[in-house]
Amino acid sequence: MSTGWDRARTIADAVLYEGYLLYPYRASSAKNQSRWQFGVLGPPGAAETALGEDDTLSAQFLIDGDATITLVVRFLHLQRRAVEKRTEDGRYEPVDELTGAGTSWLTWDEAVESELTFGPLDLGDGAQSWTYQVAAPAASAIDEVDGGRLVRSRRAVHGRLTVTAESDHGLWRVTTALHNTTRVADDLACDKDAIIAASMIGTHLIAEVRGGQLVSLLDPPDSAAAAVAECHQHRCFPVLAGPPGDDALLLISPIILYDHPEIAEQSEGALYDSTEIDEILTLRVMTMTDEEKAQARATDPLAAQIIDRCDAMTPEAMQRLHGVLRDPHPGLIPEIPDGVDWWDPIADNAVAPDIDAVLVNGVRVARGSKVRLRPSRRADAQDMFFAGRLATVTSVHETVDGDQQVGVTVDDDPAAELHDWYGRYLYFAPDELEPLKSSLETHTERSSTWQQ
Repeated sequence: MSTGWDRARTIADAVLYEGYLLYPYRASSAKNQSRWQFGVLGPPGAAETALGEDDTLSAQFLIDGDATITLVVRFLHLQRRAVEKRTEDGRYEPVDELTGAGTSWLTWDEAVESELTFGPLDLGDGAQSWTYQVAAPAASAIDEVDGGRLVRSRRAVHGRLTVTAESDHGLWRVTTALHNTTRVADDLACDKDAIIAASMIGTHLIAEVRGGQLVSLLDPPDSAAAAVAECHQHRCFPVLAGPPGDDALLLISPIILYDHPEIAEQSEGALYDSTEIDEILTLRVMTMTDEEKAQARATDPLAAQIIDRCDAMTPEAMQRLHGVLRDPHPGLIPEIPDGVDWWDPIADNAVAPDIDAVLVNGVRVARGSKVRLRPSRRADAQDMFFAGRLATVTSVHETVDGDQQVGVTVDDDPAAELHDWYGRYLYFAPDELEPLKSSLETHTERSSTWQQ
C-alpha cells in the first residue's frame, strides 16, 4: 500500500458521505425527505424518467511506466429502516416513530458502505481490456428494541466495471467506466423510492499504481500536455490523492477537487452537509433545542454522532474553527502570541503600514513620499477625477493575496489634513503611482499646478 493510502481514504470518505444528511439532521426536515448526493449512479433508464440519475461514470488518466494498477470501487447502498410497534396481541405494525426507554427511532433510509477491490492489473503486456462484475448483495435484519423492532432491508445492486489500457504519447492511457446494471421491475420504473434503492450512491474509485507514476491532469509536465488534453471524463474527475510528492494514488471523484486534497486539521469530524462550513454548522447545532437534538439522534446514528460531538466541543476546539488563515504569505501575517485574541491589533505585529515601503519604478515609496496619481484600473470610476494630481503617501498595505495598495491624500484637497487625521485615504496600486524623486521636483510640480 502507498504511504498516502490512509490520507486518500479520509478524502474518499468525505466524498462518500458528502450531502448524505443535511442540517438540521432530522427526518422531518423537507430537504432530508428528498435526499440528494454527488456520484449517484441510477439503474438503467432512471435518468430518462427524471426520477433518477445517469447509470454511468467514466474517467481517463495517464501513467508513465509499465505499472500495475489496483482499483477500488466504493459507494453507498441504501438500506430501509422500518420502525414497527409491538401490539398488545404480540403482532407488529408499522409506525413513523417508536419511543421506549428514553430512546426514539424513526423510519428512515440509512446507507451501508460497499467497497470492492479489483486487480492488480498489469500494463506491461500491451493494450488490454478487463471487465468485472460489481455486486452489493441483498440483506435483511431485525433488531428487537423496547416496545417494538427495527426491520432493516436492502435490495441487491449490480454493476459492471470495464478497464482498458492503451499506449498514447509514450504513456499509458487508462479508461475506467462503471455502469449500474441493476434492473428495476416495470411496475416500479416510475417509483422514486425503488429507483434510489437500486442506485449506487456517492460512487467513486481509488486507483493505486505500482511500478510507474500517475500524471497530474491539472498540472501535467509539458511532455504530457498533449495526452492530457485528449483525456475525457464523464461525471467525475481524477486527482492525485496522496500527499504532495506521492504520485501513486488517484481519486476518481464526482466532486471536483485539486491534486493532493486534504481535510482541514481544525475539523474534528464530518458534518455530511453538502458544501459544509464547520463553524457555521456547529454553531447551528448548538442552537438546537433538546427536542430537536433528540429527533436528530433518532434519525440516523451519524446524526447522533454530530450532536454528541458538538455538545462536547470545547471552547478551544471552537476557536480553532474561527479565523484560521490557510497558506498565508510568509512574514505577512504573524503567528498570534499566546494570550492575545486574534482581533487584538497587537496580534498583527509584523505589518506596519506607517513604515512599510514599496518600490515603484525603482523608487522607494513610503509614508511622506510625494507621487503623481495615474489611475488605470477603473476599479472606481471616481478615481479618474484624480488623474495627474499630486498626492502624499500615508501608508503601504499588502493583502493576504499578495496585492499591494498605497494609501494617499491629495495635496490640493482642502480637507487633506482632516482625512489624514481620521484615516480616510484614497488607495491605489503601485503601478498607478508616479514617484516624484525630489522636493525640488515636487515644488516645481505644485507651482505649475497653481499657475494653471
